Amino acid sequence: MSVRYCPAVLISAPASGQGKTTVTVALAAYHRSQGRRVCVFKTGPDFIDPTLLEQASGHPVYQLDLWMGGEADCRAHLYQAAAEADLILIEGVMGLFDGNPSSADLAKLFGIPILAVIDASAMAQTFGALAFGMAQLDPALPFFGAVANRAGNARHAAMLAERLPSALKFCGALPHVAEIAFPERHLGLLQASELPDLSQRIAQAAKLWAEHANTDLPPAVAFTQGTDAVQPALKRELDGIRIAVARDAAFSFLYRANLDVLSAQGAQLRFFSPLNDAAIPDADSLYLPGGYPELYLSELAGNTVMMDSIRAHHAAGKPIVAECGGMLYALRSLTDAQGQQCNLLGLLDGEATMQPRLSALAMQSVVLPQGALRGHTFHYSRMQANHTPVAHGVSPNGGAVGEAVYQQQRLTASYLHFYFPSNPQAVAQLFLP
Repeated sequence: MSVRYCPAVLISAPASGQGKTTVTVALAAYHRSQGRRVCVFKTGPDFIDPTLLEQASGHPVYQLDLWMGGEADCRAHLYQAAAEADLILIEGVMGLFDGNPSSADLAKLFGIPILAVIDASAMAQTFGALAFGMAQLDPALPFFGAVANRAGNARHAAMLAERLPSALKFCGALPHVAEIAFPERHLGLLQASELPDLSQRIAQAAKLWAEHANTDLPPAVAFTQGTDAVQPALKRELDGIRIAVARDAAFSFLYRANLDVLSAQGAQLRFFSPLNDAAIPDADSLYLPGGYPELYLSELAGNTVMMDSIRAHHAAGKPIVAECGGMLYALRSLTDAQGQQCNLLGLLDGEATMQPRLSALAMQSVVLPQGALRGHTFHYSRMQANHTPVAHGVSPNGGAVGEAVYQQQRLTASYLHFYFPSNPQAVAQLFLP
């Protein structure tokens, strides 16, 4: 069995909103500034954080998810990264033990030590109790240490470390400064393309890490190849098929792994902007991923020549895959949070309205006529459609959310964000003309 060694750490927290992304960005940027090649992964279904992590590390960021991708997919990514990187960073999802499987499950499976990030802005010595609890709840969980985020002055940092057991490493305290915080909205952080000062924020985060936190490399982890880390080459079922992929500010929720699956099957990807272009590229199939169509509703509705070209593609019987925001674009109408309603593509006879609160958040699996797929749902809108679904999603954790999947002619549309590596063959069937 082949083994590769590389320093690695999984950045987690007791809850969401503690600053995992800020700390991961700071770590990646600092070690990159020291001439190290840093490979970063993101746990869980997230499209936004990876765009920030890519800017900090200078390299593509992929998902590591034991449910969506499975152990073999995670092992293959880590084994490959260990051959290329001087440091592997993994940003966890939600709290350390939240979900099934959780960030802790991933860390235990691959022996990756935890760096706990704790928002210390409203505490002092209790910091030690939180860190101790995270480290001791599961004695089999490897632990690197704890870092305080949003700390005050040096006296505050000293108080935070005061009750931390000697067996737990205090990895420093990042100060509470706006220059390294990332603005948020209803679906998470702002995207990298929306932050004109992103490079300055990243540089400042690296500087503050060097001044206030632990700059040592974490311990090396042994990453084994094993039989399940050898991923068989995908059949080129989409050889020569041209797929137009929407990618702009309104449609940006794209897993790199999804694009890799399409390319590995021989597809030719042609990116375009529904906001700014006059027509889709000459293509056999169309991919409308999720994003923020509700924030660009007037612009999308106003680009009638683009919508006409998509309608013509659909009328010609060519495949379309529309996920979440892409599905909202495919509806007859969408109403934004301010009550503005606009007519859109009308490929599906239905309408949706943005809601003030989260409507659905869950992992989902679904069995389509083309095969079973895994993914997730995360949205603030509610939809009514005058179509009968071909399938409904099922949550692996027993959640009540079961998203509908609609297929009209060659259109496949759903709130679900599909993770293509979960079944590349089924994905190929969705895009094959």
